[in-house]
Amino acid sequence: MANFPADRAEELRREELLLIKSETDLSEGGKRLRDQQDRLTWLQDSGHDTRQAERLVLALRESLTEWQRHHVLIEQRIAYLRTVVFPVPPVRH
Repeated sequence: MANFPADRAEELRREELLLIKSETDLSEGGKRLRDQQDRLTWLQDSGHDTRQAERLVLALRESLTEWQRHHVLIEQRIAYLRTVVFPVPPVRH
């Protein structure tokens, strides 16, 4: 665990990079899910067996949900680290 401000600043930088990657992963994952849903619809409309396609849609949905949860955790960690790295001085009256 980082103990020094410089360590926390580096940790914050790494988390911010992870957040960017997470945003990209969520966007691409959403596109993959929509593409698979379109394929599933086409298979259904064409009278094909859709069991595997349906399982894949479910798996993609579940993965995307977990990625979204992880994204929130990264955001929360960044918010915490920002308070440590850039503390707000108390207001003096």
